[in-house]
Amino acid sequence: MGLVRLDVSYDGTDFHGFARQPGLRTVQGTLEEVLTRLLSTPIEVHGSGRTDAGVHARAQVVHFAQESGPPPDRYPKVLARMLPRDIVVVSGCEAPPGFHARFSAVRKTYRYTLQRATVEDVFTRRYAWHVPESLDLVRMSDAAKHLIGKHDFTSFCAAATPTENKIRTIFDLYLQERGSYLDFICTGSGFLQNMVRIIAGTLVDVGLGKMTPEDVLVSLHARDRRSAGRTAPPSGLTLWSVEYSE
Repeated sequence: MGLVRLDVSYDGTDFHGFARQPGLRTVQGTLEEVLTRLLSTPIEVHGSGRTDAGVHARAQVVHFAQESGPPPDRYPKVLARMLPRDIVVVSGCEAPPGFHARFSAVRKTYRYTLQRATVEDVFTRRYAWHVPESLDLVRMSDAAKHLIGKHDFTSFCAAATPTENKIRTIFDLYLQERGSYLDFICTGSGFLQNMVRIIAGTLVDVGLGKMTPEDVLVSLHARDRRSAGRTAPPSGLTLWSVEYSE
């Protein structure tokens, strides 16, 4: 029995997140249903992490075990005929023994996108948060620097997050302008529920003058969700890449 790794892109708008849920349309559930039909045996898919309802992925990594089936590099073409249009398998390969899409990952990068034009672009509204107000990018960059490093991110995750250990490491967090679009690029060891969306919402609150960069540092130490800014909408968030050690 071999392990297959797939790199998958999806538009998360019409999914109830990545993780399978009974009676709901999810990315994991859809992949398992299609692969089970293709291989005529029950297939369990493991992902590099969960994305919330409405969140997208440019390069979600999944793996599954198979006894027989197409060569791994053929999966993009084979599954293109079977998957719905909002999921695309970008690449496939044989995974090394012991590989796990989630537990073998060492770094993940998310991109959160704002559109700052006066009028929202209807063609990108599924992938960006429209914020027409003027933002102070210098103050936002200063605030972002406080979040880089190893911290307890209790203030920056959903209050109902079941994970007890909320210590994570952010390796890099910076702003990138693309015309009327503004991206927050966040790379870390792993992320808690809603963590990147709360970071994005907090940075926007700083840019709007509702918080100061120093308030973000205070919030980090407070370990209280109520001390941080708002939770940004899921539409602007994309799992951008997942990295593994050699």
